[in-house]
Amino acid sequence: MRKEDKAVLDPFFRAQYYENSHYNFTTVYIWRNPFHMQWAIEDGVLFMKAEWQGKKMLLNPFGPADKMAEAVQKQIEWAKSNDVPFYAYGIEEKMVPVYEAASGIKLTARANRDEADYLYNTQDLIKLSGRKYHSKKNHLNAFWRQYPEAEYLPITEDIVPECKLNMNGWYKELQQETPDDPYIATERESVMEILSDLEYFKLKGAAIRIGKRIVAFTLGEQLNKDTVVVHIEKGAPDIRGAYTVINQSFLEHEWSEFPYVNRQEDMGLEGLRTAKESYRPVRMIQKYIIEPA
Repeated sequence: MRKEDKAVLDPFFRAQYYENSHYNFTTVYIWRNPFHMQWAIEDGVLFMKAEWQGKKMLLNPFGPADKMAEAVQKQIEWAKSNDVPFYAYGIEEKMVPVYEAASGIKLTARANRDEADYLYNTQDLIKLSGRKYHSKKNHLNAFWRQYPEAEYLPITEDIVPECKLNMNGWYKELQQETPDDPYIATERESVMEILSDLEYFKLKGAAIRIGKRIVAFTLGEQLNKDTVVVHIEKGAPDIRGAYTVINQSFLEHEWSEFPYVNRQEDMGLEGLRTAKESYRPVRMIQKYIIEPA
């Protein structure tokens, strides 16, 4: 998969109303190498497959709704002809009945809680009103009291070098803390590339700067007609409220017209789950694994 594939693949990710945070070119591109992403287009449908630690996975087919039943049958035929156990990963809920109705094999679906996306009301995360957001509002107010000179900056070419410099330091710390994490190096490499070409990827980015130091930054884009997805959010661990400020400010300045924000999954990480649940999602976007019954 190459950066230049974006123009070809983007229309397929918009062929229907998709809620899954993975269903966009940016996410697929970030994880293209460790998951060995491959794609093909046949009869107006985009087919994708991946591989992780030796396990081959079929992804959701993308295209018109009336072509999905046929697309699923083609996936089944591909698995049989290549002598690969059928395994579809990250499937949207509306596709589950299509897989379960497929002929030639009995398939069953199970929700993957660790991969479920957190969907929030955008205005809730901007206003942080009420008792349920009391601690978040305290962090926000404490940050601005302690750092009145802090600036919110849309990411432009001028501050990309600063973002990269600080990001390198954060990722180095993460790698030292979790040396066996297979995702950190991949994410760093991809984010570095994307930061250099935000306009091409059609992303918006923002940073919080205190003096000459970038203490938080984030990247996001429109996912569907009413939802924005936040791809990356990083904050300096020694700055209290850095994450709260970049989260709230980014939505307020760039995405306030969108009703919802998808902040992706928690990957089964206890700390991340606690943090995401503390922002009170309005709904979880389930992703399903499809396997033979």
